[in-house]
Amino acid sequence: MTARRTLDVSAIINGRRLSGFNYSLIVISWLITVFDGFDMMVVGFTAPYMRDEFHLSKMMLGRVFSAGLVGMMLGGFFFSYLGDRIGRRPTVVIAAVSFGILTAATGLAPSYEALLALRFLDGFAIGGMLPLAWALNIEFVPARMRSTVVTIIMLGYSIGTAIAAPLTNWIAPQYGWQGVYFAGGIGTLVSAAILWFGLPESIRFLVTKGLKPELVVKILKRLDPTIDVKADDRFVLSDEPPAEKNFTVGQLFRGKLCVITPLLWLGYIASSLAIYFSASWGPLVLEYLKYPRDTAALVASAGGLVGAVAGLCLMRFTDRYGARAVAFFPALAVPVLLILGLGLVPHSLFLAVTMLGALLISGGHFGILSIAGIFYPSAIRASGAGWATSVAKFGAVIGPIAGAAVLSSGMPIVRSYALLAACPAILFACAFGIHLVTRERPCAKPGFATLKSGEAQ
Repeated sequence: MTARRTLDVSAIINGRRLSGFNYSLIVISWLITVFDGFDMMVVGFTAPYMRDEFHLSKMMLGRVFSAGLVGMMLGGFFFSYLGDRIGRRPTVVIAAVSFGILTAATGLAPSYEALLALRFLDGFAIGGMLPLAWALNIEFVPARMRSTVVTIIMLGYSIGTAIAAPLTNWIAPQYGWQGVYFAGGIGTLVSAAILWFGLPESIRFLVTKGLKPELVVKILKRLDPTIDVKADDRFVLSDEPPAEKNFTVGQLFRGKLCVITPLLWLGYIASSLAIYFSASWGPLVLEYLKYPRDTAALVASAGGLVGAVAGLCLMRFTDRYGARAVAFFPALAVPVLLILGLGLVPHSLFLAVTMLGALLISGGHFGILSIAGIFYPSAIRASGAGWATSVAKFGAVIGPIAGAAVLSSGMPIVRSYALLAACPAILFACAFGIHLVTRERPCAKPGFATLKSGEAQ
């Protein structure tokens, strides 16, 4: 009788280059994150139209903004748990269909109360999308390229946020603010259909759970048509500890994760606070400093987009050198924000240095999110990334509120940049702390996040 073979799937994945399979998966994931970013940011650009139709006060608008963020925070917990229970593929499709329907339904909101409820529910569905997209792609690429792939996917989110303003300016004057949400919802549902037909299940998830060996064989054949593999082979992951039956929060704090997870959460919270502080108040701060409104908007948006590209460039170093590379942009952001806030920049250079500060904040944020899921075993990776992303929403919710408090305090407006420097300082400390914990197994071969069996990957 022929002995049953044992195949190490992690070795197969880590020993190969990216293929057409990986590129198609990245493109599909990138597409849905475009609409994810668009849907989350478009409310800021349609707000003036909603305000006029529903006679909304500033406080009521603030509640609409916050409802989406609170929904995202709770949805991240729920969908990440679901993704670790029933699989990445069905959960991503469920989330995509849900937020496509809810985005379109927002255009039908008859009242302020309905608008508030729909933004919360829409945010709930959106909250589960990004961590699951990260987890699914991470589990198909070599460890040495995980951060880069996550950042490429996040570029889709940045593109989505960038097109929200021009699309609103194009659609809303002719079709009303409702038309913007109809367009976003229909686009999301088309993307969800593409996901249904083209999105594979995570092979690491299947192997970890011991599910569907025939599907494991089919996916391996898609990765490498020449591979000799059969359904009766035994599939293992040598770089991960054995999976437990059910997820518990305590699993996020085992072994070295007891240090990594708190540092990851704290750094992510600080970075999210800075991002949403800048997104909400950056253009207004420049207006208060007597710059034209269109110039202020251009500087704020350009800094974020360039920061996304800079974050992508940094990721090759993150894959090679680990979390210490994530500390690079925050280390530069602190002095830049301080010299801005202390009034040490001449007026002729102020906008350029402001854009540099926005670039560094955005680049640092891409850095921390790129490593949010790579430390956790496949069995809890969606939950690990989802919890980190959801906990970070505390910073997202606090950011606009903190901005309002600072700008209402009576201190010179320019001092807000100096106060904002605290966020990248915290992110720097957390990223370097993660590096110290993970540096025993440096990085690229097979990956900086690979730790001893029984600990985090």
